[in-house]
Amino acid sequence: MRLTDVTGYALSSPIDPPQERAFHGGTRTLHKRDVVLVVVETADGLRGAATAGATSSAMREYFEGDSQGTFADVIDGAVADAVEGKRLEEPREVHDLVAGADLPDRLETQAISALDVACYDVLGKELGAPVYELLAEEYDDAPDPTTDLPLYASAGMYMEPEAFADQAALIEEAGFMGYKYRPGIGPEGDRRTIELVSDALDEAEMMLDSHTWWKLEEPYGEETVREIVSYADEMGAYWVEEPVAPDDREGYQRLAETGADLAGGESEESPEGLIELAETGAIAYLQGDVRHHRGFTGCRRAIEHCRGTDIEFVPHNFGTWLGLMANAHLVAAAPEVGLVEYPVFEDDPLVEASGDPGMYPFDLAFDLVEGEPPVANGRLELPNDPGLGIEVDLDVVEEYPFREGAWTEFEYDE
Repeated sequence: MRLTDVTGYALSSPIDPPQERAFHGGTRTLHKRDVVLVVVETADGLRGAATAGATSSAMREYFEGDSQGTFADVIDGAVADAVEGKRLEEPREVHDLVAGADLPDRLETQAISALDVACYDVLGKELGAPVYELLAEEYDDAPDPTTDLPLYASAGMYMEPEAFADQAALIEEAGFMGYKYRPGIGPEGDRRTIELVSDALDEAEMMLDSHTWWKLEEPYGEETVREIVSYADEMGAYWVEEPVAPDDREGYQRLAETGADLAGGESEESPEGLIELAETGAIAYLQGDVRHHRGFTGCRRAIEHCRGTDIEFVPHNFGTWLGLMANAHLVAAAPEVGLVEYPVFEDDPLVEASGDPGMYPFDLAFDLVEGEPPVANGRLELPNDPGLGIEVDLDVVEEYPFREGAWTEFEYDE
């Protein structure tokens, strides 16, 4: 393939009016969700697309650097200059081209991640093959791809315990294999939520994404976190995700002594970081992301590391339907990998239940693509269409103009 055009589009999906969510120690306000869409085109007129993982946030203690708008400019500028006009035999060659642009490490990783996915999309279209078939060929002794994939629902954000339980019941009604929610309403409230969600679920699994515990200005404290993790395990939690700061390897290891299954990895800065976290022996589930960890190519390294061990690779996916399809192709192709994260936003047309279990509005997540992913009853059946099997709708460029400012803000109690 010869890449003739590389473009980054910064887009914003407003949350209007903004939503406020109370948590232990303060209030979080959600203003919008931002997306950078990266589109590549070839001399043959083929188009590949991916979403990028760069972010802008008021949570500066953990998310620093350039905004989504700035990152789109990086794609249009230094990245396009390094890539346009170049002929690639395989997608991984784009890594060296982007590395030649001399970007800061974080921006380089995000750019490589998006270009890797988009180039696989193009290559699949060139060869008339779905991406999962191309990926499967890169594993030694791999079984045939699995295209019927179970989804776990990612929802629940800072609510009263009873509201979490009600949402869990709707998620199970919709057919998802699991319900992942975000605690952080205080130690007693979190314990009560664990109890009620466990009672509300008959078939679906309970998962806790406890990222808030370490982002709070007044954290719970190590012993309290340990008690809650132990209680979640006692009540049958499938996993507890990011119960400590991403770089707190010793904290992960101490919590693993409780016997609870821990998950983590989405906040690692590189595939090497994913592997280092896995090597601690503290986690049961490693959560790489094609948007954050150098695309399919980088995630394959982490998957290969997990292969034949007690650690299961489960990709992080918290964005648009385009990102869903990309991570689904990764899962379909990879040996010993079989679960996909499905974020549930308000008015999701693919979630059939007697109520709306969506977290907040994110219309761009759906409108970014033409048509709908083949999701029904909590499962995704990947088509055998070439590339990622779904096309972007470039009308979103006009419909969702970028809005400057933080997508979310935290105000702490005095």
